[in-house]
Amino acid sequence: MRKIDMTDHLWARLLAMRGGRTSVTAGEENDPALALYGPIASTRGGFVLAQVGQSIDGRVATPAGDARDISGPDGIAHLHRCRALVEAVIVGVGTVKADNPRLSVRAVKGPNPVRVVVDCRAELTGEETLFHDGGAPVILIQAHDAPRPTYAADVIRVRRTEQGLDPQAMLDALGERGLCRILVEGGARTISRFIDAGLVDRLHVAIAPLIIGSGPAGISLPPIAELSSAHRPTAKVYSLGSDILFDCELRPQISSASAYGQKVRVADHA
Repeated sequence: MRKIDMTDHLWARLLAMRGGRTSVTAGEENDPALALYGPIASTRGGFVLAQVGQSIDGRVATPAGDARDISGPDGIAHLHRCRALVEAVIVGVGTVKADNPRLSVRAVKGPNPVRVVVDCRAELTGEETLFHDGGAPVILIQAHDAPRPTYAADVIRVRRTEQGLDPQAMLDALGERGLCRILVEGGARTISRFIDAGLVDRLHVAIAPLIIGSGPAGISLPPIAELSSAHRPTAKVYSLGSDILFDCELRPQISSASAYGQKVRVADHA
């Protein structure tokens, strides 16, 4: 297990890599912090990172929906580093309704990502905090036949199919706006759809020393009959301090043209 010891110098290097002003040099890839965050910061094509913060027993909230403070302080800092290194963060409408998140960078220095909410049926009211907090821009992704919002909003329309909204179409639309480095942060259904579609390059699972006992899981994929069909990604393990992180490589690095040029249909688990 490698320990992340983030210094101001290393973080400045990573932010510079994000801006294309520098890259990892020979030997630097041996530093755990650069090995973990370098692939996010340095990519110049399409890149999708999914992040799950959970308890030891795999829960992301209580049965009542309380999901706050599952991650320890170092797990939160890690999540905010990931936000600062991407261009946009995607969450589902359920996450916004349950947690009313700001989706900003507060625990570290760095730029706030564009906030993208998958609101297929136009369920948000416009009263949610992220519309009024003066933070980064907000983009709503809605079905082509969803009711028009009654409030001012930047909306991307995606055609609804029998399988629901296509994650590939979401990435294509965001890519047209220059948003190619993406963090899929929650909830479980949104993360699972991107994983099921084969669109996630890296999956970060941060585990806090907390036992909840029952409640929803962070990933909910279609059932399989045999363990031989399970995902078995190459994974590296890091100590963040308060939390343990599994850095899972779900697919090899490929060009953005290859990543976003194929059409993938996924099941609607709504």
